[in-house]
Amino acid sequence: MMAQNKISKMKKIIVSIFLLTVASSHSQELNLPVFTQYLADNPFVISSTFAGIGDNLRIRANGLTQWVGIKGAPDNQSIYADFRIADQSGVGISLYNDKNGNTNQAGAKVSFAHHIILDYYSKQYLSFGLSYNFNSFRIDASALDPINFDPAINNNRFTANNNFDVGLLYRNKGYFLSFNASNILNKDIDQFTGIEPSLLRNYQVYSGYVFRSKTYNRTEIEPSVYYQLFASDRRSSTDVNVKFRKFNRDDDYIWAGVSYRFLNDQIGKPLNVGPMVGFKKSNFYFGYSYQATLNQLSAFNTGTHVVTLGLDFLAGISNCPCTQSPVHD
Repeated sequence: MMAQNKISKMKKIIVSIFLLTVASSHSQELNLPVFTQYLADNPFVISSTFAGIGDNLRIRANGLTQWVGIKGAPDNQSIYADFRIADQSGVGISLYNDKNGNTNQAGAKVSFAHHIILDYYSKQYLSFGLSYNFNSFRIDASALDPINFDPAINNNRFTANNNFDVGLLYRNKGYFLSFNASNILNKDIDQFTGIEPSLLRNYQVYSGYVFRSKTYNRTEIEPSVYYQLFASDRRSSTDVNVKFRKFNRDDDYIWAGVSYRFLNDQIGKPLNVGPMVGFKKSNFYFGYSYQATLNQLSAFNTGTHVVTLGLDFLAGISNCPCTQSPVHD
């Protein structure tokens, strides 16, 4: 009897993992996986309004592996680049590949942002952003064998779609607040009628404040909050973050932080929590983030790992005071 109970419990666990994986695949097109990539000094991950926000050409490459230890768990690679094209405008591009079980999504995003000086003396700025997105979504039906119960499902299923993002960003000295609406157009689902969601729209709010030391120590503390809302089913989540930076006289720095993510109807039950560390030396950037999984899958994986590598070039390409510069803002 005890052995039967163990087998029954194991079956329930396996079914739960399968359902979670399917649910994750179903929502894959709703939003690219955003964990802590935006905290690796790259808020352009979240919104087009940050394109060209700095005074240089900024490149960030991310490798994300979720639920390490579970076969077929989500895996993502992405690269982001943004830079100034004029004193008050910027452009950016991002490329990504996201694999989740038997599904694969890849695409690109091209962004434009314009930065307006609201008040020169109090350092208030307003930015507008627009992105064009191209996404492709593929299901490898052959990988379903021998558990494919529907012989009508065969070969690879592929679809592509185009969409747009819009955003606003307000800055006042060390304070920032951005709002972004992603996938603002409904999706054409002729090829998968009744299976895919047509409403892919989601909203993000990102806000924080950079406290800078007034002494020779040259340190920064940056608490921030990141909120996501999915229009299709009204799910929402919040990240609560804090980062610490320590600069040297050459503007190189080391940093560390922690992030806490939860569903907004389950504040006391975090989805992920974990530390972040990194450094910037000359024009090279490195960041690492670990997120411990705190749901039913925690016993079957070692968490989510994100590695970020970056390069910064052409410092000083804009003379506009609306550029974001370390320590001196």
